[in-house]
Amino acid sequence: MLDLLDRIDRQVKKAERWLPDAAGVQRQDDNSTFKTKYRNDPAGFVQDCMTFQGDGPTAYQIEILTSLSLYNRVSVRGPHGLGKTALAAWVILWFALTRDGEDWKAPTTASAWRQLTKYLWPEVRKWARRLRWDVIGREPYSGRTELLGLNLKGATGEAFALASNDANAIEGAHASHLLYVFDEAKAIPAELWDAAEGAFASPDTNEALALAISTPGEPQGRFYEIHSRKAGLEDWLVRHVTLQEAIDANRIGKEWAEQRRRQWGEGSAVYQNRVLGEFATSDTDGVIPLAWVEAAIGRWKAWADNGFPGILSGVGVDVGGGQEGGDQTVLALCYNGLRVKELRKYPRADPMTATMEVAGRVAGILRQQGGQAVVDTIGIGAGVFHRLIEQGYSAIPFVASKGTDFRDQSGELGFSNWRSAGWWTLREILDPLSGIEVCLPDDDELIGDLTAPRVRRILSGGRIQVESKEDIRRRIGRSTDCGDAVMQVLVGPHLAREGEQQSEIVYHPVQIGPQW
Repeated sequence: MLDLLDRIDRQVKKAERWLPDAAGVQRQDDNSTFKTKYRNDPAGFVQDCMTFQGDGPTAYQIEILTSLSLYNRVSVRGPHGLGKTALAAWVILWFALTRDGEDWKAPTTASAWRQLTKYLWPEVRKWARRLRWDVIGREPYSGRTELLGLNLKGATGEAFALASNDANAIEGAHASHLLYVFDEAKAIPAELWDAAEGAFASPDTNEALALAISTPGEPQGRFYEIHSRKAGLEDWLVRHVTLQEAIDANRIGKEWAEQRRRQWGEGSAVYQNRVLGEFATSDTDGVIPLAWVEAAIGRWKAWADNGFPGILSGVGVDVGGGQEGGDQTVLALCYNGLRVKELRKYPRADPMTATMEVAGRVAGILRQQGGQAVVDTIGIGAGVFHRLIEQGYSAIPFVASKGTDFRDQSGELGFSNWRSAGWWTLREILDPLSGIEVCLPDDDELIGDLTAPRVRRILSGGRIQVESKEDIRRRIGRSTDCGDAVMQVLVGPHLAREGEQQSEIVYHPVQIGPQW
């Protein structure tokens, strides 16, 4: 009898090892209750299941979250800084936590891979740390097996990052429950949108949600077509978050918006896109489109992630006036011929010492890092150039009014002067079709400067004349000092060698820049 009782006792204990404890049963019950309660309530999930430091979600974020559960496809445009990426992170976490236990997938993509690696997925990890697991009713995500660098693995599904040029991977994402997140969606290719649409139409899909968010850009592409209500895209709910809404929610400062209005001009594409959240094209007679500048800024950010490798090749020097009300002095530091790392800006100097002060700053950079200076020699800039030469440094004079035989890439058009040739050539190397990897820093003044100049006219004899610096100052109320410094350092060396065969001047798209 004792042996029988002992065997029974051992069997009971063995079985108990496979039963969850009371706390485990309670967690399972709580998690089931959580899923039922918040499955169709992403706004409630964000408000109840997250801890906020300071302000909680804005009224427009709550409205967008609610709309997603009602309309399934929501596309949002608005100003820079309104909290779009945080909104996307909340949606990913909500979907993953409320659908786990069923067959689900959540592909995330963006116009640039860097947007996923540096912004969206770090935001997902940040907000995962702020989840209220006591309300959710399960253990926090494991950093080893669940919440990884660019994906979130659940028991029965996964959220993950996909490059926007991999339409096949998007189309192959099949599950009963799908969520697509399109971050910074304005430049995502149409092929990827179409591939996602094919996945939505799969017989395996019972539920398909999509969130597209972006600051707007040029009035072109699928994101623009969605917001312009193009035929066949009416199943998207469109939401434009206005500047005033973002200001009222304390997400954008009124002073910042006003400063950008004065700096960029209310009618400029950069102001319309970044501050008002409206689609706008660059001036039809503008020299450089905003989209090309933004692409160069994206390359600069990727270069920054790698620690700015390179060798200083030149310093563009736009010398400010020493007189009362004179312009600032700007130094543009360029590496490997094509990568402008930074802009150093100095206020108006004393007219008695301005030449020596600027020359001394430039000489210090050249002495430490090498390279050559490209100096605007109009006005007191001539003194800076001659002082650098006197000290034995390599320097090139940039004379904006100087005549030139330089030609555009087609060989058909010439230029009225160095300034026109410089700005038009800068346009040509920023053109995405050129394959030239120019990098430009994310600087508000620079963005405004590069998109400000207009083509004044094409003169008889087929010569392009770009708007003068003085005409721009009269039109927009400021000087394009940053843009001129950048133009000089990138193009000045080529203009200085125009006596050589122009065919010998070749920009290498990947390595170190100009090859002579």
